[in-house]
Amino acid sequence: MKHLMKRYFDVSLIAKITTALIAGIAVGFIFGEDAAVLAPVGDLMLRLLQFIIVPLILFTLIVGVNQTTVGGLGRMGGKVFIYYLLTSAIAIVVGTSVASLFNPGTGTTLDGSESFQTPDNPGVTEVILNIVPDNIAVAFTEMNLLGIIFTAFAFGIALTSLRSSSTYKEMGERLYRGAEALNELTLTVMKGILQFIPFGIFAIIAEIVGSQGANTLLSLGNFILVLYIALAVQLGLYIVFLLAAKTNLGAFFREARTPMLTAFVTQSSSGTLPLTLNAARDLGLKQSLYGFSLPLGATINMDGAAIRVAVSAVFAANVVGEPLSFVAILQIVIVGTLATVGTAGVPGAGIIMIATVFSQVGLPMEAVALLTAVDVLVGMGATALNVTGDLVGTTLINKTEKTGSTTAEK
Repeated sequence: MKHLMKRYFDVSLIAKITTALIAGIAVGFIFGEDAAVLAPVGDLMLRLLQFIIVPLILFTLIVGVNQTTVGGLGRMGGKVFIYYLLTSAIAIVVGTSVASLFNPGTGTTLDGSESFQTPDNPGVTEVILNIVPDNIAVAFTEMNLLGIIFTAFAFGIALTSLRSSSTYKEMGERLYRGAEALNELTLTVMKGILQFIPFGIFAIIAEIVGSQGANTLLSLGNFILVLYIALAVQLGLYIVFLLAAKTNLGAFFREARTPMLTAFVTQSSSGTLPLTLNAARDLGLKQSLYGFSLPLGATINMDGAAIRVAVSAVFAANVVGEPLSFVAILQIVIVGTLATVGTAGVPGAGIIMIATVFSQVGLPMEAVALLTAVDVLVGMGATALNVTGDLVGTTLINKTEKTGSTTAEK
């Protein structure tokens, strides 16, 4: 048994995940809905990832803040926000352009009996206010990532002040060494969780394939195909950005592929966050940068979801036989970009974004109900691109900061 465990640990994580993915697909097709018996294993993996998120963000950020200046944090924060806003707009333009070229939904009809209740959209203002939690404990228990980021920033900056104080310098240094130790302790726990990831991915993918089957894929196959083409185009743009910044693509994707695959299977940007942070660390990026850019990106930067909104809008317009006008497309770009921030951290954010855009440009809500049939299949690709966009942005911004060589450059 000990020998088997050693052999398992010696195999690379990506090889184990790839094997789990292929095996999960095979089991899903063979056993169909009976594969749902594996669901608890997938749930356990998600729980483990959620379990480590809070200490990972908290200690990574506190230590990271103390490795730079407040001015440096403000500069990096501005770059991160501009990048996220810009790429979200680009993603919607890409999605609209690709969908307009292939016209998914043409010939499809709506069942008039279908209805869809639009979920509540908290809006940009409420999301901004939620950055400052009125109760720290609630922010942590409800996994309010923006609130956790703010808390870590506040205590990290306070710790910086203590360390530079003549009166409390020694106390500040002790606290900082304690935060560093807790950060390393968290990373050690994370290494153990990583070994369970392949089992969870196997269970989740088997359940998804078993429940969805081929019928769902065929019913809206044209829409799914167009969406994945648009996602591939956006990924191509990321590669162009990385090449322009003289990033070693092999090194980047060697580290990025694990969070990308995990996001694809779990459909959760926040759930994949521990793996994304681990990838950024292995890429040699600045901890003071990725400590807040990746948690923030998991909350508000959703390029994949933005593409999903754009393709869904063109699909709905074709279903009702009313092609989108230039003004409507412009509205989709503006409203869709803001919606990616306005629905931050809300369960089912993709569907909420689609409903928000549809209501603004006068598209039928019945089309949203139709699209929920393939919500899982499109959500997988969209989430994988969300996570990729976060890592690409952090890598590019890291290039603009005065740092030594990184793993990605070697």
